[in-house]
Amino acid sequence: MPVQLGGGGKVAEPKDLSATDKDRPSSKKNRRRQKKPATSAAISPPVAAMQTLFDTSREVFQDSLPGFVPPPQAVARLAALLNDLKPHDVGIEPSMSCFKNADSKGPPRVTYLHFYDCPKFSFGIFCLPKSAVIPLHNHPGMTVFCKILFGSMHLKSYDWAKSAPDNDNNALETSDGARLAKVNTDAVFDASSETTVLYPENGGNLHCFTARTACAVLDVMGPPYNRADGRDCSYYDESPYLSSSGGDARYSWLKENHSTFEMKGVQMPQRFIV
Repeated sequence: MPVQLGGGGKVAEPKDLSATDKDRPSSKKNRRRQKKPATSAAISPPVAAMQTLFDTSREVFQDSLPGFVPPPQAVARLAALLNDLKPHDVGIEPSMSCFKNADSKGPPRVTYLHFYDCPKFSFGIFCLPKSAVIPLHNHPGMTVFCKILFGSMHLKSYDWAKSAPDNDNNALETSDGARLAKVNTDAVFDASSETTVLYPENGGNLHCFTARTACAVLDVMGPPYNRADGRDCSYYDESPYLSSSGGDARYSWLKENHSTFEMKGVQMPQRFIV
């Protein structure tokens, strides 16, 4: 995704090429997306693996609406499938040009390989060269499955705080619009790590990625971003939280910065039956 991460959506996700304007995902994320052919560097993924991924995702998100959380057994089923995926199953390999920084003078550019989306769910792969960053963003009303296929990255995620720590009397929102958030995850993940799942209200709904090495992250999310539904992607700046007893690293103030994040979008060939 040029595409603007406005999913994940994630987060991260190009617009549905067959959807009506009403059903299109976030315009902030997709404002300047142009349809592009798949890169010649991509390899052809096995049809069976892609079909299983599509069929399982469709079943898990068959009732998807904003705020929808799949049943636990459905979450476990899709997560287990993603845990077993290898790069060749989805048609990628580390030697592809999208995992290299072509411009040494600027920040490494992220590429999004778009496989499928509809009003219920979408899935695709974020390709990050070493040191590339996907900035802190949210996933309004969405459940998102993330699996690293290769490489290593640092993941930091937050959920909105329900109360101030240690019975502190500070409000949950400042006069300038910053909101208090609690750290959910602050760790390094690689291909051996299991699928992470974030939910509309918990699990690290706001997150950012920093590539320690070139890496690939597969996202399955539902429902996709949709500006018309008031579910556009927002980006945030972090600042330390100071309680009455001093600093508290478990919390930060997050303030929306009204920026966008531009990625290169690549439309992948659809090698499965819809």
